[in-house]
Amino acid sequence: MDFIQQTLQRIQPVDATLMDKAQKRLDNKTKPPGSLGRLEEFSRRMAAIGGTEEPDLSKKVIFTFAGDHGIVEEGVSLYPSEVTAQMVFNFLGGGAGVNVLARHSGAEVRVVDVGVNYDFGDTPGLIHRKVARGTRNFAKGPAMTGDEMQAAVRVGIELADQCKAEGVALVGTGEMGIGNTTPSSAIIAAIAGKSVAEVTHRGTGINDAALANKIRVIEQGLTLNRPDPQDPLDVLTKVGGLEIAAIAGLVLGCAANSIPVVIDGFISTAGALIASELHPHVRDYIFAAHQSVEIGHRLMLERIGVRPVLDLDLRLGEGTGAALAMGLIEAGVKIMKEMATFEEAGVTK
Repeated sequence: MDFIQQTLQRIQPVDATLMDKAQKRLDNKTKPPGSLGRLEEFSRRMAAIGGTEEPDLSKKVIFTFAGDHGIVEEGVSLYPSEVTAQMVFNFLGGGAGVNVLARHSGAEVRVVDVGVNYDFGDTPGLIHRKVARGTRNFAKGPAMTGDEMQAAVRVGIELADQCKAEGVALVGTGEMGIGNTTPSSAIIAAIAGKSVAEVTHRGTGINDAALANKIRVIEQGLTLNRPDPQDPLDVLTKVGGLEIAAIAGLVLGCAANSIPVVIDGFISTAGALIASELHPHVRDYIFAAHQSVEIGHRLMLERIGVRPVLDLDLRLGEGTGAALAMGLIEAGVKIMKEMATFEEAGVTK
């Protein structure tokens, strides 16, 4: 917990003066003021977060965290837990959706085993940071111990610290974990005080009966564990996931290191929600990639106070939305850096 507190103490507000300077620079480009809409928002925010009007986005990294969930034994997912490990190998082979879209955006995908119920041995290319072989079934007790929760959060913070040392300018979050929409729904229900039915959707595509069961299971877990909505780390420990905890840590670490972080969909936003509940300035470092079709996602984004870049009916996860949004954020930065001013172009203002 000391490590988490030390990280929280490093988080500072973004530079509002630099944001204003960046907007003035944008207003002097050969266009009517504000005519490039949210691209201008992205570029001025990138300047303010990174501390420069000349952000270098040559190094972009998406972390795809993998972890399993004991709650799957309650029949909440269309797929078995074995798929988590199988998909890790797909990521490492470059064949998943996030790999394709990251290549398109010029981002590197780094795959992290933080909690898969599988022994990967010394599989090359995988970042081996396993805390446990999945969470426990939170319908029967807490998903994690306090030590496991802290260790998983620390994984994300340390990866963010490493990004700072490497000069990574833009970080994205992604995840893989069969059953992980269930803890995500539990997290937003607990923190926002919403009914489980209001925040729970079909995940991988379960039918009506399975959805009713999923809602019942989450309600059972919340009643049993009684997570404290005023203590986001208690919520995370009792009904969260190891990959969600690592994402929370990554978001905290990015904020502490003044690195902009692009969060993906519902599960990634659950991690970002935990992080933003821990410190009021965390939201200033977050770009929300998209709004998922998962019904609880909008509530999460509203509570954090971030507006999604895209709305494409995505629901895959992995970091796919983050990869797409990175391209638009970079487009905004290029407008600020490369577009001619009125004076340079000889255009009358």
